[in-house]
Amino acid sequence: MPIGDAALEGARGEVKAWLRLETMQEDALVDRLVRSAIGFGEGFIGQALIVREEVQRLPASREWQRLKWTPVRAISGVAGVPAEGVVFAMPAGSYAVDIDGNGDGWVRVIEPGAAGRIDVTCSTGVAVDWTGLPEAIRQGAVRLAAHMFAHRDGEGGAPPAAVSALWRPWRRMRIG
Repeated sequence: MPIGDAALEGARGEVKAWLRLETMQEDALVDRLVRSAIGFGEGFIGQALIVREEVQRLPASREWQRLKWTPVRAISGVAGVPAEGVVFAMPAGSYAVDIDGNGDGWVRVIEPGAAGRIDVTCSTGVAVDWTGLPEAIRQGAVRLAAHMFAHRDGEGGAPPAAVSALWRPWRRMRIG
């Protein structure tokens, strides 16, 4: 899931300050490393960091299904995906959605019609922009991007333990 330009710019500024880079010469490399660090952070924490809209494809099931990314801020639509034919908007009464107190999004299909699968459009993310992220999450991403920058030649080993220590309190794990 790509992050927006404004979030990338904020993160780039913090990483460049950490590395004491004053020119724009390395900006493209820093941007790639920031994107990677945020992606690693999202995978480790189990949450989308910067708010974005996404579409998740699920089987059309009468059972409640949890959406992959959390926290879910809004579920804006459900479309039916038939085995053959055109994707169609599901009528309002043919499905149910819920966002629980933990920020998990849930959906179930009551009347699938021709839909064998569904596309759920939702907005997910911890913060609207880079500065809205908790300081520990931001600092972990900055340290990881800086580590990758310093060791971009392939030497240097594992990321600093401080990165996982900063992220661990925010981690959401699911069993099963």
